[in-house]
Amino acid sequence: MLLATDLDGTFLAGDPDNRLKLYRLVAAHPEIDLVFVTGRGLESVLPLLSDPTIPQPDYIICDVGCTVVHGETQQAIQPLQGEIDELWPGEQMIEDALLPFDGLQRQEVPQERRVSYFCDGDVVTDEMVARIEALSCNALFSNHKYLDILPRGVNKGRTLSRLVKHLNVDPESVLVAGDTLNDLSMYEHGFKGVCVGESEPDLLDATMHKARVLHAGATGCGGILEAFEHFGYLGHLGIEAEAPDYMNRGKSDLVIVYHRLPYEEVVENGELIRRRPKSPNGIIPTLLSFFADGKAGSWVAWSIDDPDLGPFQTHTEVDTDRYEKLVAARVPLSKDDVEIFYKRFSKEAFWPTLHTFWERATFHDDHWQVFLKVNKQFAERAAEEAAENAVVWIHDYNLWMVPAYLREIRPDLTIAFFHHTYFPSADVFNVLPWRREIVGSLLQCDHIGFHIPRQAENFVDVARGVTPLEVTQKAGCAPRFLTYGCAVGLDEMSTEIKVNDRKIGLGAHPVGLDLNRVRHALADQSVIDRMETLRNELMDVRLILSVERLDFTKGIIEKLDAYERMLNEHPELKTKVTLMMVCVPAAAGMTIYEELLSQIEQTVGRINGQFAQVGWTPVQFFFRALPFEELVSYYTMADVMWITPLRDGLNLVAKEYIATQGLTQGSGRLVLSEFAGAAAELRGAILANPHHPQDLADTCYYALAMSRSEAQNRLSEAFEVVSRYDIDYWGREFIDTAEQRRTTKLEKILPIGHCAA
Repeated sequence: MLLATDLDGTFLAGDPDNRLKLYRLVAAHPEIDLVFVTGRGLESVLPLLSDPTIPQPDYIICDVGCTVVHGETQQAIQPLQGEIDELWPGEQMIEDALLPFDGLQRQEVPQERRVSYFCDGDVVTDEMVARIEALSCNALFSNHKYLDILPRGVNKGRTLSRLVKHLNVDPESVLVAGDTLNDLSMYEHGFKGVCVGESEPDLLDATMHKARVLHAGATGCGGILEAFEHFGYLGHLGIEAEAPDYMNRGKSDLVIVYHRLPYEEVVENGELIRRRPKSPNGIIPTLLSFFADGKAGSWVAWSIDDPDLGPFQTHTEVDTDRYEKLVAARVPLSKDDVEIFYKRFSKEAFWPTLHTFWERATFHDDHWQVFLKVNKQFAERAAEEAAENAVVWIHDYNLWMVPAYLREIRPDLTIAFFHHTYFPSADVFNVLPWRREIVGSLLQCDHIGFHIPRQAENFVDVARGVTPLEVTQKAGCAPRFLTYGCAVGLDEMSTEIKVNDRKIGLGAHPVGLDLNRVRHALADQSVIDRMETLRNELMDVRLILSVERLDFTKGIIEKLDAYERMLNEHPELKTKVTLMMVCVPAAAGMTIYEELLSQIEQTVGRINGQFAQVGWTPVQFFFRALPFEELVSYYTMADVMWITPLRDGLNLVAKEYIATQGLTQGSGRLVLSEFAGAAAELRGAILANPHHPQDLADTCYYALAMSRSEAQNRLSEAFEVVSRYDIDYWGREFIDTAEQRRTTKLEKILPIGHCAA
């Protein structure tokens, strides 16, 4: 069959349950051709195509019948479109012809091959109609306020009729649906039709005696469902009157959706062994803490489905002693899926783009399909785990499309999303071929969190380019964040946006540090011994420390070049300072960084070859991951911590250094890229522009030359931030915000007094 439906008041309206039933019915039956027939311009329809909860149309007839395109490509359907174009005299001729008439207000909406006005009925006089018809056009006045000037003979019904003939569709299999007089022409070509509940009285009067037109009782989608049953389409399709709710609900009020399991999996002697995670930043322990005290919950993550290890376990215990009712709900992925979904696509397409290196990104449609498949698996597993009205907390860009699938399956859920990486501005993000789908998915969330206000505001700009939105709440960024003090500063951020009828919260939630982990390391005897050894080894040499993962976003080459510049400009530093560079290798199988490593090694060799003296090495390069305890010993001894990413979502290494120096009453100096998210948060840091070689060299030298008292004052400011806004603060602030969103939703659908249930 073919369903040709108006949008506003019809396919986009009605009881939410009826909308869900109809949308699922259409999506589940590809034999239903869906045609949007609307007065909107094509540009105004495009945002709907980004909404994953709305079925994608096969064809779109818009501009009151003047534009007809394919739903997937939005390309014109020929020869239909060309024939309409030949009839249109152009909007300038229409406007000139109507200049003598008062009371016309041009509609400020996208329009093609039509001119639309707001006006009262008495404005549309015989003289006006005559002028319009003299230009081979028709006037269509509807809903007592809309005047559309269209090419002669062109309207919704005529274009639909010609499309049906063009597609060679049996007219008996066509159902049209509308709610205003603007839709009347669809009912004048012999198709079966429905006027949904609360339709415009003039439309009901005009179709009163049409035997093949149903006047439904239910509004919007509910009326279309009535028509499906009335005309026997449900039986013809072999389906029940109600679309099945195929996903059973689980028992978890909180579901964490993360790419990493809450434990580590290793294979020993052909057997899969689980052990406690060695979390690098405390996020996993913090998330686990929400399930203490016997709270039930689920943690959805992927695991390799290896037939050699036996049957795949979809559910495993996490830690029965600490988290009695927490289960790991594992998503089975093949090694090939992981290779494409994570190691290749996410890192080769999304990672460079997010960090503004779009020229390094590679996009493959077949990889996107794997990404969609994996995200759908995550969503389905989360839906199975979540109790009614549960909170589902999704983490990071690897799972961008989970909200889209999850909202369609479980509209009752409160979906929260935290973006752990940088989120770029619209001119960068829009390079992604799938930006509409990604943004449409994220807009299904109830709350979206970013590290800093700038990243949240970038998201608003990106979303605004995809769909109409209204900023409904704003908040000042000071004093929590820097405003004009760095490249990523902002004075005011949007904290809530409205898209259609849905409100979405936005928040700045910079991830904090687990200070207890640093305290425990400082109390470790091996760390104490290592610090003493370093004191003896360094003697009078001042230590500049750099710790980062091997990645082109980290500005490693730029830092080395700046260090070389500083030594040339300040020869007195020779033999007095050394740069210790710890570069953590990328994950196994990530070959895209091999060229970068070669460049780093060549640059280190050049600097050491130029400046090294007996007993002094200017650069000590370590290409390996060091245990956290060993890093803490270096943090303690470093005079300057030099962190200069070209772009970074946050940077926890900076916080680790500040915490270590603060807990040991040190006077270390932090030189931090102003393009790292932490720059908007860490007061007291010396900010540098990593894209400016001279500034990098000058700020490092300034840090070395700084007085001890100024260094201590700066450190005190930064340590206060790190101490107050720790990892527990981050987790609690985010989950509290998500719970507030959940409560607000429940207040709208449940009687007072039932919201806490």
